[in-house]
Amino acid sequence: MPVICRFLGIMIFINYRDHNPPHFHARYQDFEATIDTNNLSVLSGKLPPRVLSLVVEWSSLHQQELIQNWDRARNREKLIDIQPLV
Repeated sequence: MPVICRFLGIMIFINYRDHNPPHFHARYQDFEATIDTNNLSVLSGKLPPRVLSLVVEWSSLHQQELIQNWDRARNREKLIDIQPLV
């Protein structure tokens, strides 16, 4: 899965062969969660509460870019890096 962003030890991925609904993956240490791009809810997995809060904050700021990257992945186009949460 291509990494589209890294911040504070968190890695954000979108997989080219993933299924609907549009989503992204967040990994932190040994934790991983799949997050719905539209409503920013956890579809599967688990992150520590503080990390999940940071991921939701970041994704709310970059929701349109996440949707664009999802569309790019579906079309097998190169994904665009997204600015980290600073």
